Amino acid sequence: MAYDFSYDVRSLFARAMKKFLRTPISIVFSLLQPIIFLVLLTQVFNKFGNLPGFPAGGYLQFAVAGILFFNLLNSTMQAGISMVDDINSGYLSKILVTPVSRSAILLGRLLSDAVRMVIQSAIILVISYLLGATFATGVFGILLVFLTVVFFGVAWSGIYLAVGLATKSSEATTTIGVVMLFPLLFISVALVPFKFLPGWAQTVSSFNPVSYGVNVIRTLTSTGFNWGTILPAYAVIALVALVTWGATLYQFRKVVR
Repeated sequence: MAYDFSYDVRSLFARAMKKFLRTPISIVFSLLQPIIFLVLLTQVFNKFGNLPGFPAGGYLQFAVAGILFFNLLNSTMQAGISMVDDINSGYLSKILVTPVSRSAILLGRLLSDAVRMVIQSAIILVISYLLGATFATGVFGILLVFLTVVFFGVAWSGIYLAVGLATKSSEATTTIGVVMLFPLLFISVALVPFKFLPGWAQTVSSFNPVSYGVNVIRTLTSTGFNWGTILPAYAVIALVALVTWGATLYQFRKVVR
């Protein structure tokens, strides 16, 4: 009988999704902090939207993209932590003695992570809409928002997967994730317009991948299909993916050897 690679991927994807859906409370807890940011931050900083030079639409409209990326950066950490759990629980060792494809192990996890990111992002977008945010590009734009979230999330999760595979420690993966989270978020255009950042922060923000991803989503929700912003950002995200997944594959080969 011919080997069915897609069966391995579907099986591992289903296993990861069952694990996720068995604990729906994890969705609530993982979204709690981003939702608090969304509700409180946009109310506290609401008058910032009246400042001269602030982007049109007010602070809520501006902050939606940043909150999505705050959740995304949190969510990608879970990929590395889940990999560590699979290693330390012995699950990965059991899988490796079966005929399952090594590539399917990573691909099945990637697909489940992508679905999780879309679900969480959809919840944030719905709450944003209820609070008064609008979506300039309609349904197709929202679908492109989800694609951007998945694209960036998969690229960024490579960092935490590589760290998890190298250290086999949830604590190390979480620590690195937390240390990276707030500098990446605050030294970017996630929550503050570029022109309002201090000079040194503008320089850092210009090289921060988060700024590129946030600009894509902000363009889609507030402006329109500005391909001059979207396509260069996708090129940057692809470069990030090339580096992070190169590191992940290197560490994964060492583990499954």
